[in-house]
Amino acid sequence: MSDLHARMAARVGDLTAVVVARCAAEAPFYGALPRATLQGEVARSIAAVHALLLRALRDGGGGPMGPGDLTRLIEWSARRAEERVPLEAVIAAYLIGAEVWWQTLTEVAEPGELAGAGGKLLACLHAALPAVVLAHQNAQEDLHSEDKRVRRALLGALLAGRPYEELAGVARIAVVGEHEVVAFAFESDPPSRLVQSSLDAFTGIPVLMDHVARIALLPGRSDVPGLVARLEMDVGQPVRAAAARSSVPAAISSAAQEAGRVLDLVRRLGRPPGCYRLDDVLLEHQLARPGDGLVRLAAKLDPLEEHPYLLETLHVFVERGLNRRQTALELCVHRNTLDYRLQRVSALTGLDLAVPAQARLIQAALVARDLAGPADHRGVTGWQGTAESG
Repeated sequence: MSDLHARMAARVGDLTAVVVARCAAEAPFYGALPRATLQGEVARSIAAVHALLLRALRDGGGGPMGPGDLTRLIEWSARRAEERVPLEAVIAAYLIGAEVWWQTLTEVAEPGELAGAGGKLLACLHAALPAVVLAHQNAQEDLHSEDKRVRRALLGALLAGRPYEELAGVARIAVVGEHEVVAFAFESDPPSRLVQSSLDAFTGIPVLMDHVARIALLPGRSDVPGLVARLEMDVGQPVRAAAARSSVPAAISSAAQEAGRVLDLVRRLGRPPGCYRLDDVLLEHQLARPGDGLVRLAAKLDPLEEHPYLLETLHVFVERGLNRRQTALELCVHRNTLDYRLQRVSALTGLDLAVPAQARLIQAALVARDLAGPADHRGVTGWQGTAESG
């Protein structure tokens, strides 16, 4: 095919220009590139592939591409992946180039040359495309692994209050302004990939998240309750979350600590699934601080330990804002029965729920008791645990 090789070689310059123009018009990635890049690096890559096709025409028999040719294609593809060129854009360029090459063959080849030249083109595509796709995917996986490592290191630095600027530059993430730090608790461990996909889809950006500590960093003033509701739907289970806002990146570490404390309180108090902030458990947060006063406060309800139904009644009464009607409805008891139970609570504890100051004391004692656990577990060990978490 020496004559055909010569005729095609004479057209290579024009072919390259046509392929570049069509790539820019038909593939969005290439269309967004600067003109200088298209006429420079992109044109050189296309011309190099044309050189391989010309060599296949010149050599006649044997395989369409030698090991050296495939090595070059693999190297080019890996380089494109490292430059963040999408695989679909690479494949589009190859297919556009093959179409332009075939159209030119039909113009310059003799009738007896066309079948052989077309076979060479198809053989080159058959050998090249699988190698290109595999090389591109392998390079992308390496990039993704490195990206994940850098992102984890960046989040770790921010949460720990360490210098983060260099890591942010490597990760190509602008860490500026306000952030929401959100800690999560799941009933069972959902797949990390599912959680990550849900967060990314809701926010529209790749979210920095530590899937071991279950803590995420969201830029700006994100809709955290909406995110938690979406996450519950996606993972198919209830989710408890605690959020704390940082006004500047340097405050992310303290916000993470706050979110962790709030989530710990929410879980220990048995609060229902949902999103919580410090203001939602402010009293409980203060009461959770260890000390003799907290021990004595919890002990106010020790006389009720042998009367679980009275403790249940008191819990519901407090949760319903001391509303007797709503409490009776929830407990499915008559108002007279409720009144009798509350009188028993007052008689056993010495605290009168009808006196506002004493009612507030009982409410605080309930919180202290919930934080401490049952009376027979309120020894030194239990309160040390509270100190460590608070």
